[in-house]
Amino acid sequence: MSRQDEFFKHITEGNSCKGEYITLGSAMLDGKTINKAFVNVPLKTMNRHGLIAGATGTGKTKTLQVIAENLSEKGVPVLLMDIKGDLSGLAQPSPGHVKIDERHELIGMPFEAKDFPVEIMTISEQNGVRLRATISEFGPVLLSRILDVTETQAGIISVIFKYCDDNKLPLLDLKDFKKMLQYTTNEGKEEFQKEYGRISTASTGAILRKIIEIEQQGGDLFFGEKSFDVQDLLRLDDNGRAFINIIRLTDIQDKPKLFSTFMLSLLAEIYSTFPEQGDTGRPELVMFIDEAHLIFNEASDALLDQIESIVKLIRSKGVGLYFVTQNPTDVPEEVLGQLGLKVQHALRAFTAKDRKAIKLTAQNYPDTDYYDTAEVLTSLGTGEALISALDEKGRPTPLAATMMRAPMSRMDILTDKELKDLLRSSRMVDKYNETIDRESAYELLNEKIEKAEAEDAKRKAQEEKEKLEKASSRKSSSRRSTRQNPIVKVLTSPTVIRSVLGILGKMLK
Repeated sequence: MSRQDEFFKHITEGNSCKGEYITLGSAMLDGKTINKAFVNVPLKTMNRHGLIAGATGTGKTKTLQVIAENLSEKGVPVLLMDIKGDLSGLAQPSPGHVKIDERHELIGMPFEAKDFPVEIMTISEQNGVRLRATISEFGPVLLSRILDVTETQAGIISVIFKYCDDNKLPLLDLKDFKKMLQYTTNEGKEEFQKEYGRISTASTGAILRKIIEIEQQGGDLFFGEKSFDVQDLLRLDDNGRAFINIIRLTDIQDKPKLFSTFMLSLLAEIYSTFPEQGDTGRPELVMFIDEAHLIFNEASDALLDQIESIVKLIRSKGVGLYFVTQNPTDVPEEVLGQLGLKVQHALRAFTAKDRKAIKLTAQNYPDTDYYDTAEVLTSLGTGEALISALDEKGRPTPLAATMMRAPMSRMDILTDKELKDLLRSSRMVDKYNETIDRESAYELLNEKIEKAEAEDAKRKAQEEKEKLEKASSRKSSSRRSTRQNPIVKVLTSPTVIRSVLGILGKMLK
């Protein structure tokens, strides 16, 4: 048996699946594509998370697109974080190209152009289904972690939530929470201290500054109502294909605090509401986080711990997380160790640091007799990747340099008209894009303060009135007592007055 035949058998046996699977492409040996040596990923292991990495221009986005398309076709809902704004083309079929036909002929599978059901979403001012969450839904623990506060400040946040619960004050948006912070150290200081203890103004000031930091990055648009129901991510179209939910994030690359806040809240909400899935043979939802370094580079230690915990636990809910980034080292080791599927596009070795990173990356892949992994990582072409997955029993599949299949949908963005038409046909836009500002802590506290100030003004006015009345009474009493004095009566009698005036007259003469 030739080396190529041995390799073909090695790949096909290692990638055989009894259940449902998606095909990413065909394996390569010595730089040549082996026809029909398909590299498959079982749906059963798609909740084991994954990584799509590679230098700029090597094909990461197209790989993401291919996986999303195939999941949608299998009825598995997808959520995409579109940082660069180049994924909306999933809603339109590929126009085709001679290069695509040549690629698929080498792979050994026919090419078919298709569009897919797409929902455009946003957490900022861009057009799309508005994603929001309330402060109350975050809860004190998650909010404290996002704000990266001290233990003392976290205790204050918990007490504020308790006060709001006890006094039926809904915390919906940032202005509600800011008002509560001000109230506890100003107008409501005495009332608050009586029941919950004294709160330092320095601590509330520090918390307030962190709230303002999120607010300046657009958090005032994200926090509020109507809250997004994560069950709406799981919709199917009339043909049984799952929706690909694309969150447009092109305007928040310089707002990492808002991005990490949104991501963590979404993961926490999914984890708390999705049921334990068990071994169903397919994931409930698959999420792709493009430009994943935006989460990790700006995250605090507490936030990283929270992300790590959720990554470990959320797969039991049938949710797979896929991080898309330029270098695997962008993802913390604790998270990287949880990733079952690794699709590594080419890396560039321009510097000593790059070469060191390539050696470290090569060590994360299974040993193989067919490749020098570090060398392959630098020699892969565009649309080629080194793939390591898990089989249906959770074991690593054979490492394969792979010629990736082309996306079935358009490898470009929607036009403005196409985007408007897509949004116009969306049922979710009507459901979530109405701004609701119902009575909450901000309004209720203002009303309480105004009422207290009115009562205080009324009390002061009454005290002033009583004071004036007492002063007037004392003056009248003084006049009456003067008139009743016998000496005063004699001195002010007409006879005495005439005598005094007569004496004065004589003196003047």
